[in-house]
Amino acid sequence: MTTARPLAARATLRLAALMALAVTILSLGAMALQYRLVETRMMAAQRSLLTADLDGFAALYDQRRIIALRQAIDYRAAAETGEEMLLLMDRNGAVLAGTLPGWPKGLTPEGDGFAIDGAVEFQDGGARWLAVARELPGGFPLLVARSLHPVDDTLAALRRGMLGLLAAMLVAGGVVGWLAARSVMGRIGRINDLADRVAEGELEARLPGDRSDDEFGLLETHVHGMLDRIQNLNRATHRLSDTIAHELRTPLNRMLQKLSRIEGQEDVTADLKAEMRQAIRMFDSLLDISRAEADQGSGGGLVPVDLSAVALEVWELYEPLAEDKGMVTEAQVQPGLRVLGDRNLIAQMLSNLIDNAIKYCSAGDRLSLLLEDTGDRHLMRVADTGPGLPADIRGEAFERFVRAERDRGIKGHGLGLALVRAIAARHGARMTLPEADIGLVLEIHWPRLQQAE
Repeated sequence: MTTARPLAARATLRLAALMALAVTILSLGAMALQYRLVETRMMAAQRSLLTADLDGFAALYDQRRIIALRQAIDYRAAAETGEEMLLLMDRNGAVLAGTLPGWPKGLTPEGDGFAIDGAVEFQDGGARWLAVARELPGGFPLLVARSLHPVDDTLAALRRGMLGLLAAMLVAGGVVGWLAARSVMGRIGRINDLADRVAEGELEARLPGDRSDDEFGLLETHVHGMLDRIQNLNRATHRLSDTIAHELRTPLNRMLQKLSRIEGQEDVTADLKAEMRQAIRMFDSLLDISRAEADQGSGGGLVPVDLSAVALEVWELYEPLAEDKGMVTEAQVQPGLRVLGDRNLIAQMLSNLIDNAIKYCSAGDRLSLLLEDTGDRHLMRVADTGPGLPADIRGEAFERFVRAERDRGIKGHGLGLALVRAIAARHGARMTLPEADIGLVLEIHWPRLQQAE
């Protein structure tokens, strides 16, 4: 039976999360590349502007040396825009012209030309600058710098935009992934629900509605085809079992009647009668199983039944047999538990369970019956401390004619638990075989009878 699973354990959600993560990583890589390209282009633009400034100053210096250079820097300083840093000093450290009162700390003049080579970045007052610091012939320090404020502002805006875009992509990816996963889980859930119904014995169950043209529709079509094939094979098997049981039970009854008229060979006829009665009981059991399985899933013929009363009646019938065998018995039956069912089938099922326990147990073994309400269902548990089921047949214990090799000497045909399962399925009850340290424990979970409001 399919149970609810944590979200993190669902493959569709994990796949959606993995795809969203992959898209996010690719997007981050693309954003990082774009960021680097923008930064490189803007820095190249600032270097170009700085190169143009240096070329202009170099031309003036070639004409009239320090005098022309000083006049040009004074003129540029008067039109201060905050985007340039200019400074010309004499050999004694006095400011001749510029936008600064003194030489910036941590910046050392290098070289004596006007080339852009050797441009450095430095910070002044929290702002970044791209600067060329030179010492002209005669010991005149020169500083020409361009502010990187436009670059920093543009990159900051770009980072904010990228973060916003990334957040939007994550939200959109999460929403789209969730919707896609929900759609896929819904369609897979339909198939799981169908599988649950089939596992509970409802072989005629099918998915409603038309099939779609995608892979899920093809899967549903294949599942329906498989169920049709299984149902046909199951019906053929049941028809064969019914036919054999019907056809052989009648001649066996006739032979049994003829044996009753034979005289003088009482021992032989008694043995033959016992064998034939046992065969007839086997066929009766097969027919009972087939009838219970045929009625499975339908509510016809089921009426409100006091499950507690039926359990006590069957227990009182078999308890003396268990005590005569030297077994220790115990029954705990909560009164007033009701189900929708067939009283005779329920009694037959419980009789089979208790009779089997008595048959396979020995003196000193314990036999117990528990019936209690567990909330949504009624729990019936039959437990004994006998030999239990061998591990090699535990998985097929409820199949027809399944018996342990050690039990071949005990009368029976291996149909008791198969009939119990068929009757339980007829009532919509679930059967389980919990692990037990010793003996056999069988639990039946009955649906509660819904009381009318």
